[in-house]
Amino acid sequence: MAEVGVVAIGRNEGERLRRCLESVVKQVRAVVYVDSNSTDGSVDLARGLGVECVQLDLSVPFTAARARNGGFDRLLQAQPQLEYVLFVDGDCEVLPGFLERALQTMEKNAQVAAVCGRRRERFPTATRYNLLCDLEWNTPVGEADACGGDVLMRVAPFQSVGKYRPELIAGEEPELCHRLRLAGWKIMRIDADMTLHDAAMTRFSQWWKRSVRAGWAFASNYQLTRSGPAPMWGKEYRSNWVWGLGLLFLPFIALALAPFTCGLSALLVLLYPLQMVRIYRSRRRHGDGSPEARVYAFFTVLGKIPQMFGQVRYHQQRWRAEKATLIEYK
Repeated sequence: MAEVGVVAIGRNEGERLRRCLESVVKQVRAVVYVDSNSTDGSVDLARGLGVECVQLDLSVPFTAARARNGGFDRLLQAQPQLEYVLFVDGDCEVLPGFLERALQTMEKNAQVAAVCGRRRERFPTATRYNLLCDLEWNTPVGEADACGGDVLMRVAPFQSVGKYRPELIAGEEPELCHRLRLAGWKIMRIDADMTLHDAAMTRFSQWWKRSVRAGWAFASNYQLTRSGPAPMWGKEYRSNWVWGLGLLFLPFIALALAPFTCGLSALLVLLYPLQMVRIYRSRRRHGDGSPEARVYAFFTVLGKIPQMFGQVRYHQQRWRAEKATLIEYK
């Protein structure tokens, strides 16, 4: 096998981290775990499995991007000849066969810088929030715009574009892929199960925070790239403002206009059910079952509100010149 290293990152993942590390130490010699101030014995667990550990400096804000860069740097110090690096989140278990399939894809196409597969939720039916994660990760096979946190990267292009942006608290993977594609590299999503993820989302508040984080990512990446040749997420950024604000204020606007429209303004509130129907039909064409498509459609529309709040949070921090801090849902 080609020279491959693994960087796993985490914070207080417990048994999820054990499953993650055990899944990779069987396949790859060089494994580094980067810890963001865990208090559950994660570092001792990793060392007990023979994994080298990096503990991040507490004086600098934690981000997944910073952790991945730190793990990569440590890997490269020990393995200067490294050709590929597999990044994996500490709540994910790498499935057998993915690494071989990903390497084959890389070797067949020298322009491919990153390969990902199908991330699946470990307990998709436990809660509707876990189900939403599983549906979200079922992206089309083939050339892609971006990958997620679990991905096999070719070392040379990863270094050449400057690695992950350490200041980004969310959306760092799509932003990196954006720079790779602008540099002429390709991102591939192959038809192979890649990892099992344990979202452990049981409460509405967790889903809300995760959606706020997504909104922050939309805003930050749009602002970073808006003046470049191919702005990211402009459509999503504008959609969050329009639909999020509308969902909050449209009922009041419809009532205020009712005396002047003979009540026809009340029809405005139908825009949201109609949008849900449109998304439902799209997901059915995508292959989702009817119950899954209904859940996805409802929460996609409802999610515009927390995503809008995430965008507000980003702009507040930007205008106040504040450093962004993690938005954690676990």
